[in-house]
Amino acid sequence: MDLSRYGPWAFIAGGSEGVGASFARKLAAHGVNIVIAARKPDPIHALAAELRSAFGVEVRELPLNFCAVGMLEQVKAATQDIEIGMLICNAGAENSLSPFLERKPGRAEMMIALNVTAPTQLSYLFGAGMRERGRGGIIIVGSNSCHAGAPRQVVYSAAKAYQFNFAEGLWVELKPHNVHVLGLILGLTNTPNLARSGFRPDAAAGLVMSEPDDVAQQGLDHLGREPIHCIGGWTERWQQLRGLPRDEAMAMIGQGVRSKS
Repeated sequence: MDLSRYGPWAFIAGGSEGVGASFARKLAAHGVNIVIAARKPDPIHALAAELRSAFGVEVRELPLNFCAVGMLEQVKAATQDIEIGMLICNAGAENSLSPFLERKPGRAEMMIALNVTAPTQLSYLFGAGMRERGRGGIIIVGSNSCHAGAPRQVVYSAAKAYQFNFAEGLWVELKPHNVHVLGLILGLTNTPNLARSGFRPDAAAGLVMSEPDDVAQQGLDHLGREPIHCIGGWTERWQQLRGLPRDEAMAMIGQGVRSKS
């Protein structure tokens, strides 16, 4: 697998830990230079030092609040002199499980900024260059919550549905230009955000929890293939969702949410 064929640099939104960090390590192992964009400087710096030492690649560190006004201008300034051949949209936040009307003010807006606005703007910014060059790859990291409205995850599941459809439409538009688009649908994945959300490990009894390295590898392996969506971890329960009537899918997701809380 020659990941450098997409271009010399990858931009990873939410790249300092979890699935994003796994993508960074795997791409760097193939000689791809990395831009790590995430909110906290310390994890970015630690991962950047690791990648430089282990793989000898160039790394640019971009501490960034994806919800802030002017976010895109910061990204442009940090990348204007390099060719971004791969975009990984993985920025997210802990998804505490609570009813919509009991959420803290501003929480819904933050979720929309991270899961809708940021991937849209970044894909527009970098997708134009990919189309012009006739090569590139975009991976939108989503969730199995995209298949139906999820109680206690109302805004999150709606935003993930946007990502699902956005990836599909973008794939159709960019395929003739040799730009590959993938929607990577995650099930239960062992990430720091999952821990911060208040998820109890004992609630995972009977469920398959995927590891970040495994789902990142699956995403890279699947990029450029059809269908354009793949389920990270391939858990049978979540594979059933898309084929179910929506009321049954909502009931299944609701049951899963209750088991986590």
